Amino acid sequence: MTINPQTNHTQSAASVEAINMTMKFGEFTALDNVGIKVKPGSFHALLGENGAGKSTLVKCIMGFYHATDGQVLVDNKEAQMDDPKDAQAIGLGMVYQHFTLVPSLTGAENLLISRVNAPNIINWSDENDDMTAFIDKMPFKVPLDVPVSRLSAGEKQKLEILKQLYLGSRFLILDEPTSVLTPAEADEVLSHVKKLTKDNKVSVLMITHKFKEVTKFADEVTVLRRGKFAGGGDVSTLTANDMAVMMMGSETPKVEFNRAPTADDNILKLSNVKAQDRSGLKHILIKDLKVRAGEILGVAGVSGNGQTELMEILTGQRPMTDGAITVQDHPFSGTREQSKKYQVRYLPEEPLQNACAARMSVAENLAFRIFDMQGDKKRFWKSDQDIKTFAHKMITEFNIKTVSTDSPISTLSGGNVQRAVLARELTGDVKLLVISNPCFGLDFSAVLAIRKRIIEARNNGVAVLLISEDLDEIMELSDRIVVMSEGSINYETEANSADITKIGHYMAGHS
Repeated sequence: MTINPQTNHTQSAASVEAINMTMKFGEFTALDNVGIKVKPGSFHALLGENGAGKSTLVKCIMGFYHATDGQVLVDNKEAQMDDPKDAQAIGLGMVYQHFTLVPSLTGAENLLISRVNAPNIINWSDENDDMTAFIDKMPFKVPLDVPVSRLSAGEKQKLEILKQLYLGSRFLILDEPTSVLTPAEADEVLSHVKKLTKDNKVSVLMITHKFKEVTKFADEVTVLRRGKFAGGGDVSTLTANDMAVMMMGSETPKVEFNRAPTADDNILKLSNVKAQDRSGLKHILIKDLKVRAGEILGVAGVSGNGQTELMEILTGQRPMTDGAITVQDHPFSGTREQSKKYQVRYLPEEPLQNACAARMSVAENLAFRIFDMQGDKKRFWKSDQDIKTFAHKMITEFNIKTVSTDSPISTLSGGNVQRAVLARELTGDVKLLVISNPCFGLDFSAVLAIRKRIIEARNNGVAVLLISEDLDEIMELSDRIVVMSEGSINYETEANSADITKIGHYMAGHS
């Protein structure tokens, strides 16, 4: 019997099973005869490196892709999903790794338009009452009267989860749901989701790379490697190392970062820098911030406390209303000419959206900084052969996995997009590297490769400003750490003597 996608679903948790799922893109097999079963009311984790087939599998389940072979069972009955709307109609919801919200609409408007029965004429008095009652039951809050474009990445992720809960999904796929959340926020969100599974209101399939989340919240785990089933079972019977071996196919490599001495030269200085925040109602104020050559300065903070604005100020995307920025003792406002002259490079958050032309090829994206240059001189023609030669060199040096240099960069996995942007930004002489959440949503193999490159840049004398909402990343990479809270820096410490509890105290806004 095939489920009719338009049938109203009950509010009890769903059983979802994928059987013999195979997905081919031309000659490339992304999924090869993979099966997974999520029991009703269970919390199931899905592990695997970037490119292992996790996203392909869940998109086949949700009807985003039409599998080459295999079937999906919902409550032990075959379900035919032609698109995600059909999946939603029978209670299957997904929070994607990349946001699906409409930036120009408010949180409330995004919730409303997600409903199948959204009214043509909206009675906002009634709708706001209903939404307020719903939000009051949630363990985390998001401002619903603010345009999504003004929300931080963490707030957007929370709203994505809230949207699915608001729609009454009884099977929920979470794709890296805590990547932009603090540890406390992550525990809060996942604890609430876990309670929903225990109450048999929802079943959860969570894609994650954080073993701590798997061991703390998941009941069962499935591991994929290179598009195939690599193992799994009850989480209570598996160690983190067991799961790592399933993912990697061998013992997990352990690499310690060696650090060269830090120089005394201040490459970046911010003095009394002031700018409006994203709401336009408050301001960012950085009284004194310096980054030395051969140093990684980590900027920690809860999402939405000015980190995004700081990155925008340094990239010239947000104008200052007061203060001064200097790079190598020269005034700096983030123009392209200044960035080139003073050797400043960037690795922004969500690089596919913020640092790439998604439809252009891997080779073209890698060549953005050199296509019109011949050595130090400007040239007025584009050499396709030089671009391809350079691309092959970068792909080899940075281990970028792509079918071809001509493939659109949007076809690469998240880790490989990150590697490509880092390859481009670290090409040539670099004095200052400004980074924001460099390992967002990446598996630990890709994380290791990216962090190793950042340390290598630091050891080569590059001043690195690392803005990250991953406190583990801050602690691992930084030489010094500052904390941002409510748009200002309220704490500073040397990393080798840092007290993580104290840092968390300041992140929460306590002085």
